[in-house]
Amino acid sequence: MNKISKFAYVALALLLSAGMVFAGGKTDNSSSGGGASSGDTVLRWAFWGSETRVKMSQAAIDAFQAQNPGIKVNIEVSGGSGDHFQKVDTQLAGGAAPDIIQMGGNYPDYIAKGVPLDLTPYVGQGLDTSKIDAGQIAAGTVGGKLYAVSTGATIPALVYNKTLLDKAGVPLPKVTQTWAEFRDYLVSIKGKLPSGVFALQDFGSTASGSTGFGYWLRDNGTPIYDDVTGTTSVTAADAKKFLDQFKDYRDNGLIPPAAIAAGYAETGADSSSLIAGKVAIGFIVSNQFAGYQSNTTDELGLIELPNAANRKALWPQLSQVYTINKASKNIDAAVKFVNFLANSPDAGKIIGNDRGISASATFREGASSVATDADKKVFAYHDVASAHTSPETAHLPNDSELNSTLNLIYQNVSFGRINTTQGGQQIFELLARLAKK
Repeated sequence: MNKISKFAYVALALLLSAGMVFAGGKTDNSSSGGGASSGDTVLRWAFWGSETRVKMSQAAIDAFQAQNPGIKVNIEVSGGSGDHFQKVDTQLAGGAAPDIIQMGGNYPDYIAKGVPLDLTPYVGQGLDTSKIDAGQIAAGTVGGKLYAVSTGATIPALVYNKTLLDKAGVPLPKVTQTWAEFRDYLVSIKGKLPSGVFALQDFGSTASGSTGFGYWLRDNGTPIYDDVTGTTSVTAADAKKFLDQFKDYRDNGLIPPAAIAAGYAETGADSSSLIAGKVAIGFIVSNQFAGYQSNTTDELGLIELPNAANRKALWPQLSQVYTINKASKNIDAAVKFVNFLANSPDAGKIIGNDRGISASATFREGASSVATDADKKVFAYHDVASAHTSPETAHLPNDSELNSTLNLIYQNVSFGRINTTQGGQQIFELLARLAKK
């Protein structure tokens, strides 16, 4: 169990032992946790992320509480998005879900379940959207109603260990390159890396993420989902081609064998094969960079995924979103807290780019005033990569099922239990089934 998982379980145990069962409501000191006094309004905020994110989030809470006496915020943390949504779904089923729930691109799935609050009536009445980029407001709007407040935008990226590559005496990877150039580069450095270190992370699929697969499909010209027709453009042959590419990397020792790769959840720096020193190049989304850099003394750098310039297959995506549980008994306080997280320069100084490059001008003002070298590298990456983006592909219904089942199929191929033809057919059947939901 990694450190963040231990932290999450300890935090959850403390919350349960403190008697925090139902969301919101006025409470006394014995049930509030976090030093709340009798009569305080207590909010529960659920999110996922690394230990670095937990510390930043708690510091932001401290700043909010100092400005808003009488409101206390308790956090409920999961190490990865998969664990987070599994826990939240269980809480929702039991009528005990948190007040503020961090979500991702899957938030429309929860609108269908009646979970997020329609924030439209609160715009200008506790929630200031005037400083937030219009595109990010649109990204959180469904059917003309605002349900989700963007934490910021992020772009998929590859992160490399500059210190490791310098010590190996190899050139650094080019920021922009084709797939063929990228494979040639991996081959060229393979034999010069220390024993037990592989050139590239296996980013074809992870337990909680399918972003690598999504990028490959966009580059391949086969969008995963058309939300107008309710269909997928991906065929079994396309999926086999994807699996064959990563099998080639695996068979030629460019990525770790399945048994090693499976040992890293790749949900953040705490479970990263790059930070563990097992690979020279890893896959992240850009808002994760500072957290990765803070977890190593080695210098890291960012490059685009291969072929981005040719196909504009990258996309600026919602990093995460803040949603408010419609069943919360403390909606006004929750709106005030979300507004603070989204817009406050003080929050910007504390959280920075951890949840993406903020869509709020006032938040960015605070974040820019304390920008670190890592932040500046993210800004520089966005300057290059933004020109190689196109609008984000619609998400399949039920992102969580896509992530978990795709990873199961991918692992079966990686371990040789099924071949790539069988795996491609299973992926096609999975996508076709989810597209009909």
